[in-house]
Amino acid sequence: MNNLVGITKGDIRSDGRFVLLVVDDDETVGAELVGHLATHRVHGHHFPHAAEALLAAGALQPDAAVVAAGLTTMTSTELVRLLAGRAGIPTVVGVGDEDGAVVVAALKAGATACVRRPYRADEVMPILRAIRPETAGSLDPPIELGGLRADPATYEVTLHGRPLALPLKEFKLLYFFMTHADRTVTREQLLSAAWGGSTGDTSNTLTVHVKRLRKRLMTDARHPLIVTVRGLGYRFVPGAVAAPVSPTGS
Repeated sequence: MNNLVGITKGDIRSDGRFVLLVVDDDETVGAELVGHLATHRVHGHHFPHAAEALLAAGALQPDAAVVAAGLTTMTSTELVRLLAGRAGIPTVVGVGDEDGAVVVAALKAGATACVRRPYRADEVMPILRAIRPETAGSLDPPIELGGLRADPATYEVTLHGRPLALPLKEFKLLYFFMTHADRTVTREQLLSAAWGGSTGDTSNTLTVHVKRLRKRLMTDARHPLIVTVRGLGYRFVPGAVAAPVSPTGS
């Protein structure tokens, strides 16, 4: 259960994370959702009582709210109306197998979407990304493979602890490669990840960026980090991450 004491307006936004209000009578279900989403940089706050959630909404200024169907402290539809209709907070309703009637009422009251309850992070996250598409990347966790680490929230890359500056397109390619390690990915997948689709020059643009990325990563030419799979695309081989070469050659 959340404690409102000490929460001040805007203090949760200092780290740039997505702020989520979770209203659920079930302490376990609500707390589990907050815990699961924390790994995706979602700063969740669980409230079992609707009145407390409404008070907290003004201080937390959440990006969205998840409201369980069948609340006992206030009807879910009324809470959706207050959060979405009056406060303008995108609200998602968690519904179970017997909550079908709530779905229609909640959507009419202003709900953005409904999601299965008990909640699954992989079902909630796409909805949150759609609510704030301009910061979708910040909801992805950092990834580290061998000595290579990439953080999509800050676009920072380190290779064996040393900062590595990458242009945005190359960062997006690298992060996609790292999240699909040891798998062959197509040129179309890479174009979608970095450019949102075709660049209008598919025969050259992607090839040039991958070539530059290979060079920046300073991989051993005998064991390339990004392998070309002829006729298909590329494969990222994390085991090939090489230690950076000393400027003095020592």
